[in-house]
Amino acid sequence: MKSITVFLLSLAILVGGCGSSQSDNNQNENDQSKKRVLFDTDTNNELDDQHALAYLLFNQDVFDVEGITVNATPNGGKIEKQYAEARRVMQMCGVYQDIPLHKGANGTFHEIKDNLESRSFDGSEAVHFIIDQALKNAKRELILLPVGKLTNIALALKKEPEIAKNVRIVWLGSNYPEPGEYNQDADTAAMNYILNQEVPFEIVTVRYGKPSGTAAVTATKKQILNKMPGKGPQISTSVEGRHGNTFDNFGDYSVNLFKNANMHGDPPSRSLFDMAAVAIVKNPNWAKSKEISAPILMDNKWRERPDNPRKITIWEHFDKKKILSDFFETMNAPEIANQ
Repeated sequence: MKSITVFLLSLAILVGGCGSSQSDNNQNENDQSKKRVLFDTDTNNELDDQHALAYLLFNQDVFDVEGITVNATPNGGKIEKQYAEARRVMQMCGVYQDIPLHKGANGTFHEIKDNLESRSFDGSEAVHFIIDQALKNAKRELILLPVGKLTNIALALKKEPEIAKNVRIVWLGSNYPEPGEYNQDADTAAMNYILNQEVPFEIVTVRYGKPSGTAAVTATKKQILNKMPGKGPQISTSVEGRHGNTFDNFGDYSVNLFKNANMHGDPPSRSLFDMAAVAIVKNPNWAKSKEISAPILMDNKWRERPDNPRKITIWEHFDKKKILSDFFETMNAPEIANQ
């Protein structure tokens, strides 16, 4: 009887172990299928960065979010303010303790590029983090998703050119083929540097006032006030927003951001440029893309280089309805790792 009991116990352990191994293998396969993303943002600039960040963090069944880096552009203040806003959003989304957040550059590529050998140059914290993440897993592409100026990304490429073969850069910026655009103008030298490097580079166009760019992906104030209150996980310790008041979920903060922003058009709305960039990385079918020879911006004019063998991708014609529908569905049922 004793020998039968021992046999059954051993069999149970064996079967249980096999089940555990299969579960671990499935988990590893699931992790491998996710898109590795590092999000680079001027979070305090207006209100689209916050919504893009929350949308990214709430899609962790699709994205393996390896970290957040911040940069400073003129309207959002210095790096401390950009960092503070990113931290607020991460806290409201319940992930601040789980995902790295690093400070990047206050200055521009031209101002910093000759100081990269110093121990602590402007933006060094973010630049070193980008390099480390790009080099640590060469078998899985790292998507660098900058939605502000390109300074941190260009500095990382200049300091460690080897990362070019491990990354894909998807940048929200530019009115290409027309001049101008906030992110582009914040550091044209960084953009031109990347345009001249052999690294996968995709431009998610803005195109102010035109239906073909992310400027057309707008959310009305009425939509936000109706759909966003209370959305997202409820956190235990409330966080003070940048306009005052305290919040224990991202949805209520979204409402507050829209209430404190100037609306445009009829009906009153705001463009969610950066969120659209996250959306097309999630599902490329929500926009159209084309490959072109990399141009260059000189004297604030795009100069085509049709004989340039270096190719880049241009994203345009975004499916506003599907993108907004997915955004609101994500807010209703956020997917957060380990929760």
